[in-house]
Amino acid sequence: MDKPRRVRLFRNGHNQAMRIPREYELPGDEAMMRREGRQLIIEPIQTEPLRTLLSAWVPLDEGMPEIQDYPPEETVL
Repeated sequence: MDKPRRVRLFRNGHNQAMRIPREYELPGDEAMMRREGRQLIIEPIQTEPLRTLLSAWVPLDEGMPEIQDYPPEETVL
């Protein structure tokens, strides 16, 4: 675990903000933040390409149900 580092807090409009030191930078441009007790936890959002997600899915063993395809009813105008 890295050694803790003191950072300064400042105001950005109505929000409290801080600069993240270079050695603590997170990848991407979004993060998840939550509070656990007095701790504030900031985590990078782990995104996976859609291809990776789809390749992880297991195919279903079920077939499609039989559907009778009736012709459309004629309507009289």
